[in-house]
Amino acid sequence: MTGRLPLRVTILAAERRLADAGVASPRVDAELLAAHVLGVERTRLALVPLVDPPVRDAIDRLVAERARRVPLQHLTGRVAMGSITIMVGPGVFLPRLETELLLAWGLAELEAVRRPTVVDLCTGSGALALAVAAARPDATVHAVDLDPAALAWARRNAEHRSAAGDTPIRLHAGDVADPDLLSDLDGRVDLVLCNPPYVPLGTEVPPEVAEYDPGQAVFGGPDGLDAIRHVVRCAARLLAPGGRVAIEHDDTHGESVPALLAARRLLTDVTDHVDLAGRPRFATASRKAL
Repeated sequence: MTGRLPLRVTILAAERRLADAGVASPRVDAELLAAHVLGVERTRLALVPLVDPPVRDAIDRLVAERARRVPLQHLTGRVAMGSITIMVGPGVFLPRLETELLLAWGLAELEAVRRPTVVDLCTGSGALALAVAAARPDATVHAVDLDPAALAWARRNAEHRSAAGDTPIRLHAGDVADPDLLSDLDGRVDLVLCNPPYVPLGTEVPPEVAEYDPGQAVFGGPDGLDAIRHVVRCAARLLAPGGRVAIEHDDTHGESVPALLAARRLLTDVTDHVDLAGRPRFATASRKAL
């Protein structure tokens, strides 16, 4: 087909193709791919009424990849978290929208804390740590991961955000199961955040997760709690009196993760929180004051 066509026609065709492929949000993904090709924000697509054949072809190529269930974020190369956008791609877990709620909770808890110390366990791409550093330039933020591939992405993102003027974060190669992890921070941390691997083994997951997210960043053992048990112990050790912890979890963990937190004598104020769909999504607690 030659000549210019309305962008809405291209987007409608893309939406139908993605819906037929089983993509969960076909309209949103079609618009985001079009915006990526055009180099505009999704909210400004209405300002581009007509597109030329090369633009349509570029959109169509990306839509074909998305229809094969390649993650949207791999096609655009980026994902938003809080006020920032970070780079993502093969080899690193893709942050989800639900994690924005955990971030917002953590930032709200820091509002009254001057020069806070924050630890992001299982940092992956560095999304949470970097979003905190962008929102709180006075914070000292530590980010930890065991996977070298994830740390490479986190380092790349950290360098990018530092070049943009954000306070640099401190990256650490480490295992949440290590009883000496960040031991120099014992009793000194104001906030611990964690989006660990928490999906129980055997759980059916979408192709985007099964084929593209690193398995070690998704699955948390038979009950999904293997990493979380270590995170709870680590957080209880790291937190200063009055410090707070937030751990994202599977929607089947609405009772089990709060129970793990409540079992630690140093922790109190245990609460579970739901996501935008009303499903249990993250648990929080405080370290008891002296």
